[in-house]
Amino acid sequence: MKATPVVSVALVGPDGVGKTTIARRLERTLPVRVKYIYMGDNAGASNIALPTTRLFQMARHARGTDVNDGGPPRLPTHTPGHRSVLQSIVSGLVWLNHQIAEEWFRQVVAWWYECRGTVVLFDRHFFCDYYAHEIERGVSTRSIKQRIHGFMLDHLFPKPDLVVFLDAPSGVLFSRKAEGTLQDLERRRQEYPRLRAFVRRFETVDATQAESDVATQVGRFILDLHANKAASVARSQ
Repeated sequence: MKATPVVSVALVGPDGVGKTTIARRLERTLPVRVKYIYMGDNAGASNIALPTTRLFQMARHARGTDVNDGGPPRLPTHTPGHRSVLQSIVSGLVWLNHQIAEEWFRQVVAWWYECRGTVVLFDRHFFCDYYAHEIERGVSTRSIKQRIHGFMLDHLFPKPDLVVFLDAPSGVLFSRKAEGTLQDLERRRQEYPRLRAFVRRFETVDATQAESDVATQVGRFILDLHANKAASVARSQ
């Protein structure tokens, strides 16, 4: 059986930057096989998900807590009473088990495509989205749930071969997709560049350009990576 290059790419950036639009466009137009996989927390945007994830989404929506602010959910700001402490521990464990199962399910699907020579193009990535919240050193206010989840993402969960950060001023992002706040968008925008030292390859693209120009630049990065990996596979045979 002929060996094929294994390539994974993640498009990251705050809401409104155009990740889904660019990823879907590249899935249709690149001269190599590409599989789009949403790799974020918004179950409503997921093209691949466990059935239980859909049920969680429906339950959250029914409670009116289905909020997407451009990244991992905000931490609660209140101090729970004695009764709610137990409830929060139980709900935290349920969330953790489900979250880890969901993340690994999507990763296994990604491996299936990668092993067949398809470039997997992630819209968001769990490691990238949670890095500043649950992985980055120097934060002492994380819960046990966050520490366990962060450890798994940092030490066990595969990182993409290439991370492309789509960047634009927070004011531009808010005008495109008025979700969350300007402060949240700017916070997320400042978090992504800190990933540079922790992934194999990190590139930044100005997302204020025309959609076609952004897609062209991202596509060049992907094709360059694919060509390099294909050459490496050919040399090893």
